[in-house]
Amino acid sequence: MEQDLRVPGGGGGKAERAVGEEAVGREAVRKGRKVQWRREVPTAAVSTASSSTAASPTACVPSAFFRPLLSLPPLDLPTVPPGAILELPSAHRIPLTWLLENGGASLRYRTYRELAPEGYAAPELIEAAHQAVTESKPALAVVKKQKDTGVWGGNLLGLAISAAHGVKDVGTIPQYRRLLQLEWPRTGRPFKLADRVLFRLLSRDEDPSLLFEFQKAVKADPEAEAWARGIMREAASAALAEAGHAEDPRLRGAGHKIASAISQFLRSPLAEKPFLKSGKQIVLHPEAHPPSWYSVAMLASMPNLQRERAGFTERLGHYLAQPAPKKAFVIQVGKKTVRPQHLILGDPIEADSKGVPKDIPLALHYIELLARMGALEWAPVATKVLARLLKDLDDDGIWRPKNLRSQPKAGNKITHHYYPLHLDAKTTEGREVDITFRLALIGKSLGWTPSYS
Repeated sequence: MEQDLRVPGGGGGKAERAVGEEAVGREAVRKGRKVQWRREVPTAAVSTASSSTAASPTACVPSAFFRPLLSLPPLDLPTVPPGAILELPSAHRIPLTWLLENGGASLRYRTYRELAPEGYAAPELIEAAHQAVTESKPALAVVKKQKDTGVWGGNLLGLAISAAHGVKDVGTIPQYRRLLQLEWPRTGRPFKLADRVLFRLLSRDEDPSLLFEFQKAVKADPEAEAWARGIMREAASAALAEAGHAEDPRLRGAGHKIASAISQFLRSPLAEKPFLKSGKQIVLHPEAHPPSWYSVAMLASMPNLQRERAGFTERLGHYLAQPAPKKAFVIQVGKKTVRPQHLILGDPIEADSKGVPKDIPLALHYIELLARMGALEWAPVATKVLARLLKDLDDDGIWRPKNLRSQPKAGNKITHHYYPLHLDAKTTEGREVDITFRLALIGKSLGWTPSYS
């Protein structure tokens, strides 16, 4: 049954009312009914340049200057029941005592709050653990870098120092999200200051100062403004959703708009053939709006939006399970091309034939997002990697691979906010504790039956 799920404060536009066509739910698949997705694109959706251009942050140049080059596997994948790709366990042992003994302040508090059974610890003990986070070195190091404007590093998206891009320090979005992962109190001053900035981004405030690190680029090339503001709004939506603002009307409105833009892409031929050839470069089609790390993180933190857009969530899950393109590509931003760090055109996990991932923090981050979306069951590489990581758990649920001489390193800066939460890796336990915690958290997200040690 189609429903008009118009979002209060969301403008009442097509993005909020597109829910009806997305109403094929995950439940139908789990009951064994095959769901077939239409890949045709309404003529109006392709021919109406104004709507597709506005929806896509890459839509800054006409496509007539390019010719098709690459294609991705078809998206009308067969429905796969849970466990059909690789059998995963249905129970998981959580080493509560070991995590509390060896984790830092943030991991101890998160173990109490997210992994321990109800009544495991007295409320005052949990509160004392939360207070300890505000006194911990990792959290204080982030808080001290925030300006009174609520901004970190004078930029929004910077994942690392980059002289070429004018980024002098890690930016507002990754630092805000890192404070969330470290569990700084949500009512604290750092979040109050930053929330004002992030909600201004959602409100479509055209203040030039809100372009942050893109101000000079937009001033030199005004055509780049739509892309810059689009990706910043996606990033702000992800951060605010993770901070617990999922039911705020402003965020719900933005979330539906983002979901509708991605849904249009997934239903179009561009999902299978997203690239064009421009000279010697492979360029993402200017009308393509694939998912990003930010849009996927936003959706993973908005369970009600997942339910309201169940068909879209299902379709996105299948798309995220397919292999990512191996060749490097660029996106056209105004008159320049940029190598994107934020887009996801398939499963980004690189692993060997045994399922050992090249970048463990990236793999865990992606697996956790898929688990929270209910989409892990369709992802063969992610599932194989998770199964391989679980093989290294001992009888108490502690991750103990052979010959672990150093803490696993993050190869992709997109996980800056996520890993590591425990910085002291001098001991064997210090090298193991982050991965142990993440595997336990993933098991809980997947609904595995817990036991405790």
